Amino acid sequence: MSEISPDEYMAVAASHEIKDGETAFIGTGLPMVAAYLAKATHAPTVNLVFESGIIDPAPLELASGVGDYRLVYGSTKTAGTFYALSLLQRGKIDIGFLGTAEIDRYGNLNSTVIGPYIRPKVRLPGSGGANDIASMAKRFVVICRADRKRFVEKLNYLTTPGFLTGPGAREAAGLPGAGPVRVITDLGILGFDPVTKQMQIEQCFPGITPDRIEQNIGFEISTAPSIRMAVAPTPEQLHLLRTQIDPDGIYVEHP
Repeated sequence: MSEISPDEYMAVAASHEIKDGETAFIGTGLPMVAAYLAKATHAPTVNLVFESGIIDPAPLELASGVGDYRLVYGSTKTAGTFYALSLLQRGKIDIGFLGTAEIDRYGNLNSTVIGPYIRPKVRLPGSGGANDIASMAKRFVVICRADRKRFVEKLNYLTTPGFLTGPGAREAAGLPGAGPVRVITDLGILGFDPVTKQMQIEQCFPGITPDRIEQNIGFEISTAPSIRMAVAPTPEQLHLLRTQIDPDGIYVEHP
């Protein structure tokens, strides 16, 4: 198990963000894999909420999306999207996970359009529940690959709020959630300066340098004073990912 793929590093890093006993709002893809990994290891009592209103399922295989009926198996409740989003509004969600087409230095996200809104080059899926999660979950984590087209100086469209324009902006907008805490990429883990609210490099995956990460970010990014190497996946975590959680490599590419 000496070879570890970037997807496996990302899934394990994302799982570490979930604490035992929390309620986590989960989407499709790597967040789903990370949530199952956390539940199988250090966070057995985490309560998983899917946007479709499926609560804490125990599916026999990975679902293709939050509305896939395979996700219903073993669930404690199936209540619909209105119920799931109401948990956010009531302050019941500790952590949410989001993907994005674009992200800026303050953790604001675009999943709506590339180009002008009226005549875009690309029309993207839109917010879904992303704005709700980022606005009202107690904290949220972004999972995406690092490249200069994704990490941009200015978003084509602001779909989902991070720290908006900087310190105090979320509070001024009346957003109850604390905002983004991590951006997990295929090169390392980014966080946010507690004073400036700007993105910074906090952890590098093995073999990756801060310079390599900087080269894949489309804006100037600083390095945290306490930057370190990310913790490598354990043999147990890799075994779970490869043989039980995602053996077919649907969301996590295995080496």
